[in-house]
Amino acid sequence: MKALFRDILSLDDVWGIMLFSFEGETLVEEFLPGPVDEPQHSDFWPQIIGAIGRIREADLVFENSRVYLRRTELGYLFVLMGAFAQTALVRLNCDILAPSLKEIKGSKGLKRLFKKKG
Repeated sequence: MKALFRDILSLDDVWGIMLFSFEGETLVEEFLPGPVDEPQHSDFWPQIIGAIGRIREADLVFENSRVYLRRTELGYLFVLMGAFAQTALVRLNCDILAPSLKEIKGSKGLKRLFKKKG
């Protein structure tokens, strides 16, 4: 699964990726060891997803970090990153990733993501 997001996770100052369904269910979480702890599971994420509405793309800037938000075929992709991450490269890699997520939705659903190599 991490291979699907490898290009984004390999970018400088990217801390992790979270993919949520449109209902707020966590589909994927991948975090790199670094300056941020993994977010706690709570009712927070479904509330955020509900508040997003039909946003296609957003770059949220905080004091020492940023979150790039992207609507995909499966739900919302959050890329957590530091203040110095290159948003243009994150956006480009998300553009490249989008067709792969569309294939997953059209083929076997999310089961394909979690298929064990045998």
